[in-house]
Amino acid sequence: MEHTVLIVEDEAPQAEMLAYNLQKAGFKVLIANDGEDGLLQARENAPDVIVLDWMLPGMSGIEVCRQLRTDSATRTIAILMLTARGEEQDRVQGIETGADDYVVKPYSPREVVA
Repeated sequence: MEHTVLIVEDEAPQAEMLAYNLQKAGFKVLIANDGEDGLLQARENAPDVIVLDWMLPGMSGIEVCRQLRTDSATRTIAILMLTARGEEQDRVQGIETGADDYVVKPYSPREVVA
């Protein structure tokens, strides 16, 4: 069974690099370039994992995470926060908001695939 990953990332080169590496590893990949589209795609496609940037235009990744966790249709989807915000308080806030894991940019694509 092919697992689906939704990448919510506003920087196209980042999203494309992640998508390439995830597809190479056998995942089906969807891409959203802002938080609202990410929420919509999560509800419509029920991905297995969401790779979520914190700093997005309009709605932040933290708000997206909060809304995903309060919606019965999306609350069990695994969320990986992927962000340049590497301070301890940011990592704690990400996890407390509902992220399952937290990876700081710059990162290794192999780390994200794993």
